[in-house]
Amino acid sequence: MGDMDPHIFAVAEEAYKQMARNNKNQSIIVSGESGAGKTVSARYTMRYFATVSKSSSNADVEDKVLASNPITEAVGNAKTTRNDNSSRFGKYTEISFDQSYQIIGANMRTYLLEKSRVVFQSENERNYHIFYQLCASAMQPEYEHLKLGSAEEFHYTRMGGSTVIEGVDDRANMVETQKTFALLGLKKDFQMDVFKMLAAILHLGNVEIAAVGDERSSINKHLSIFCELLDLNCDKMARWLCHRKIVTTSETVVKPMTRAQAVNARDALAKKIYSHLFDFIVERINQALQFPGKQHTFIGVLDIYGFETFDVNSFEQFCINYANEKLQQQFNLHVFKLEQEEYMKEDIPWTLIDFYDNQPVIDLIEAKMGILELLDEECLLPHGKDENWLQKLYNNFVNKNALFEKPRMSNTSFIIQHFADKVEYKCEGFLEKNRDTVHEVLIEILKESKFHLCADFFQDSPVSISPFGSAINIKSARPVLKSPNKHTTLMSGIFQFRNSLSLLMVTLNATTPHYVRCIKPNDEKLPFEFDSKRVAQQLRACGVLETIRISAQSYPSRWTYIEFFSRYSILMTQQELSINDKKQICKIVLQRLIQDPNQYQFGRTKIFFRAGQVAYLEKLRSDRLRQACTLLQRRVRGWLQRRRFLALRRAALTVQQYYRGQQAITARNLKETWAAIVIQKYCRGYLVRRLCQLIHVAAVTIQAYTRGFLARKKYRKVQPIKHLISVTGNNLCSVKKMNTIAIIPILYLFPVWFSYLLLCFFENHGLLERLTNLASAHMNDVDTIQKLESELEKLTAQKKTYEEKGKKYKEDKMHYGHLHTNGSVLHSRLSTEDLEHLNEDGELWFAYEGLKKATRLVQFFSVSKTPSCDLEDKSKDQWVTNFTVQYKNISVCCLYYRENCFSPVVCSTMTISLSINLAVTVLLCLTAEALVPTVPKEYIGMMEYKKEDEERIIQNLILDLKPRGVVVNMIPGLPAHILFMCVRYADYLNDADMLKSFMNVTIDGIKQVVKEHSEDFEMLSFWLSNTYYFLNCLKQYSGEEEFMKHNTPRQNKNCLKHFDLSEYRQILSDLAIQIYHQFIIVMENNIQHMIVPGMLEYESLQGISGLKPTGFRKRSSSIDDTDTYTMTSILQQLSYFYSTMCQNGLDSELLKQAVKQLFFLIGAVTLNSLFLRKDMCSCRKGMQIRCNISYMEEWLKDKNLQSSNAKETLEPLSQAAWLLQVKKITDDDAKEICEHCTSLSTVQIVKILNSYTPIDDFEKRVTPSFVRKVQVRAMLNNREDVPQLMLDTKHLFQVTFPFTPSPHALELIQVPSSFKLGFLTRV
Repeated sequence: MGDMDPHIFAVAEEAYKQMARNNKNQSIIVSGESGAGKTVSARYTMRYFATVSKSSSNADVEDKVLASNPITEAVGNAKTTRNDNSSRFGKYTEISFDQSYQIIGANMRTYLLEKSRVVFQSENERNYHIFYQLCASAMQPEYEHLKLGSAEEFHYTRMGGSTVIEGVDDRANMVETQKTFALLGLKKDFQMDVFKMLAAILHLGNVEIAAVGDERSSINKHLSIFCELLDLNCDKMARWLCHRKIVTTSETVVKPMTRAQAVNARDALAKKIYSHLFDFIVERINQALQFPGKQHTFIGVLDIYGFETFDVNSFEQFCINYANEKLQQQFNLHVFKLEQEEYMKEDIPWTLIDFYDNQPVIDLIEAKMGILELLDEECLLPHGKDENWLQKLYNNFVNKNALFEKPRMSNTSFIIQHFADKVEYKCEGFLEKNRDTVHEVLIEILKESKFHLCADFFQDSPVSISPFGSAINIKSARPVLKSPNKHTTLMSGIFQFRNSLSLLMVTLNATTPHYVRCIKPNDEKLPFEFDSKRVAQQLRACGVLETIRISAQSYPSRWTYIEFFSRYSILMTQQELSINDKKQICKIVLQRLIQDPNQYQFGRTKIFFRAGQVAYLEKLRSDRLRQACTLLQRRVRGWLQRRRFLALRRAALTVQQYYRGQQAITARNLKETWAAIVIQKYCRGYLVRRLCQLIHVAAVTIQAYTRGFLARKKYRKVQPIKHLISVTGNNLCSVKKMNTIAIIPILYLFPVWFSYLLLCFFENHGLLERLTNLASAHMNDVDTIQKLESELEKLTAQKKTYEEKGKKYKEDKMHYGHLHTNGSVLHSRLSTEDLEHLNEDGELWFAYEGLKKATRLVQFFSVSKTPSCDLEDKSKDQWVTNFTVQYKNISVCCLYYRENCFSPVVCSTMTISLSINLAVTVLLCLTAEALVPTVPKEYIGMMEYKKEDEERIIQNLILDLKPRGVVVNMIPGLPAHILFMCVRYADYLNDADMLKSFMNVTIDGIKQVVKEHSEDFEMLSFWLSNTYYFLNCLKQYSGEEEFMKHNTPRQNKNCLKHFDLSEYRQILSDLAIQIYHQFIIVMENNIQHMIVPGMLEYESLQGISGLKPTGFRKRSSSIDDTDTYTMTSILQQLSYFYSTMCQNGLDSELLKQAVKQLFFLIGAVTLNSLFLRKDMCSCRKGMQIRCNISYMEEWLKDKNLQSSNAKETLEPLSQAAWLLQVKKITDDDAKEICEHCTSLSTVQIVKILNSYTPIDDFEKRVTPSFVRKVQVRAMLNNREDVPQLMLDTKHLFQVTFPFTPSPHALELIQVPSSFKLGFLTRV
């Protein structure tokens, strides 16, 4: 915040840093006229402290401190002609901190409540807000006993003629006031007692006093409600409101009062009651903000009234201006003390600064026999009058004190020359307001009240209501005379105010003060209107002009050496820049640029300038920049002209080249060209003819040999096998004896690979036919074996019939072992090459499957002890005979294949294959009586468990399960599926108690693991996914038609049979939403600290780095940024979130919703920071923001998340970046801005335009007239805007959980051993 324009948060930050750094108490003094923003500034200051120093152990302390503001505003603020929420009292809030600089409590002190407003309001003004809030809520049942009505029905609330404030809902404010009472621990009973006192004051104001003659008065019946509410004696109250008691030395006289005197007595009683009630509420607030520990340091926030001067100034303005004189004196001492300390620290020669000292004015007011003492003395006299007091002032000060004057045209006023201006005060009412007269008899009646709150207010020795009652003990300069008639209290109003002000000054002098001056731009409450006269008057009144005048006499401008070097390095020569010592460079440059050495001074760390010197340096810098710009323009324009000239020159040379070439063509050149073409023609013709002849010879040769091959092939088909072999041999010999010379042209014209491929094609054509025949024979064999296997199954089914023939099993067992040995030998004889050839026709797989079956049966019989059944001997012999004949036939077939055309390897492989198949088939038939391996179990998708195992299931499957690991993520939602399989088992048993118990412990287990890992992103992602899958399983297998549409028939069989778990589905849905919200919060916490550095502060575009708007104050940051986050850091964090969610199997729709929420947070935080930082509102920063947005859009495209609507959440930020770059001058620009910035409200657009800050001197600020044009166009377009400037970063989009049926079959799911769930059994 140190680089920003003056801001209330910057002052609060500086106070907090100094308190933490120096361990000293601080004070923030907020002053200004009514309506200038003092109350809001003080409220924002307290909000800043409550935010940056929030305590984790006592989190409600900050809320209580902030909650005190609405209550004090309700009972101490009112509408005036200048302000709708004007504070009518001064307030000093002392916020206490512990050693960790966290808020532990607070204490509030109040000054000079405007009690006269209770009984009188000027035109267009209101009484205190609390009265109107109470009247607005009068129709509610809990307030019926107060017998209230609308504000127009009561005299004290309708005097100003304005009972309603535009845009303010008094009923809603009443609800807010009650909430803050409750937040401070003030219960309903206390609130109703306060409201009863307020209602009694309103009814007291409605008491009508009628005149009975000239010296008597009487009261109507409206007094009874007042007495009923406060539980008073109505007759006594009616009597003593119209009479007064005069006590003499010898007797007591009761004298009736006139109507005017009775009205004054009624109003004085109302003011007295409200004053006590106000102090009582402040006391209870302080009790609520008390803290048990020890205060380490504190920061005080003073919301005090500023200097006031009106057409008619009375007692209140006198007290206010007296307080401002004291504060101005403290301000002068503090400011000039700091100025002197700065010069001393920097070793700057200086003389004592002469400034205006207002001590004479303070002495005039508060010294012995001053204005205040004369006022108290006149109040003590029985017949004291305002005129007598004024005459004493004239006698003591006119022509004797230059600061006191008598008006020429008035004998009822006096003038005091204050530090800010002359003020004329009317003496009328000074004594009455200072006395605050309430008749003692009325006080005694109130003491006798049975309403405890009213009675406690007026006890003789009450508990100190004011916060200063026990802390101040000030003696008067001379003895005070006691009045024989007890009409008034002993302490006057000005005496109490003076004591409290003295205590305030002691507190401020013991702390380090910080000043906030609130200035009103105009009195009409209009935006963008600046009344220079009113502003100058306010600046003079608060002493700012005086401070500026004094600062101008010294060295008001100062730069550190580094800042000066960075700013004005453009004015330095190369020789000066070659010096290594930057401090020496700055001295040399200043001596060269500024000839008068008295205009600047060199300190230890800073350079001090007199007024006007920085402006001169800025002019030199601007001139140098202008010269550099002119030089750049000259060079660029010269380069463009040279480039154009070179292009024209190249074009001219090209034209000349072609023209000269055309002229060079002659008849000789044409003849030579024609002769060359003729030579080329004959040469190319010769070469083509030679090539054609070679191709012809090659074609004839190929045709001859091809026709011979086909003839021989046809001949071989009709000859016997032996003769065919002989002919084949002769042909091979004839091929070997071919004329080599005839082959040479073929090899010359065609590649070697083509000739070889052609010969192989014709040779293999015959082989293809034989392979086809062999495949047919093989398929017949396969069919035969399949029939044998079916016979084997039938024989197995008859195993129970042959159980009695088990004795022959031992004899056959040896034979089975022999067959198993033969099978192993056959398998070992197969080489790798044979297996490859055999696998081409699928025979390898068939042989291998048969061998596996045979081996399995042999192993089974080798371990079995009891035979199941035997084949009959006759059946065995018959099967063996059949297979022997079949084997012989197959052997003959293989011999035929080997003699014809197959290679020895293929024939050997085929023989082995058929032998294996035959042996396997015989083995299967001979062992038909053996036990067939049991069929694998058919699972039905349940997990059997015992009720006492529930805790172990939850512990191992939920509480101890880690989300990382291949087994866990093998099937998305594997723990959820296992849990549902246990639910199915309980449903299968139709055990309601077991099912209910398991569901409850499961939900409790998920809640526990989420609570224990509430900050673990991976664990939350994992259990959000599993909860979602568990919920979908309950829906998918619920048996409801809407969830069974996409199920397989097998899945429909697995539906729940006995119980409806819709209530548990709702509980799980709520739990999933809770996990999702915590999941979003963890992601936001992990990425939020990266957003502003990465999106705003980090500068990746070339040409932008190092540029910064001018004119910002340099102030140290409150946060030590040791880590620098970039846009890459944000994208890496997003990628980590995305990969983790995908790894844990999170549904794509939920993933898109989470990404959309993250993008909204990034856009909102970036835009809010942009609103608060003027140094970021520039054209170049808009380019950087738009670049960063494009990176995020590219990330969405890379992750295929365009349909997540995350891009739309960045639209306000994108439009803000566009607004920073677009031109902002003409009406068309304003129209374009209103049409384009549809996602930004009018308030936000105006904020960006007002905050727009040029980086260099070539840009301009946005004019106020252009801002008004944008506002007018926005109003004409009827934009539906929200009044809030900042976006709500805590906003959460509504989450939806889509139903996605699980594709995994429950009967196929197995429990990994790493889950430690061995006690579960698959059913």
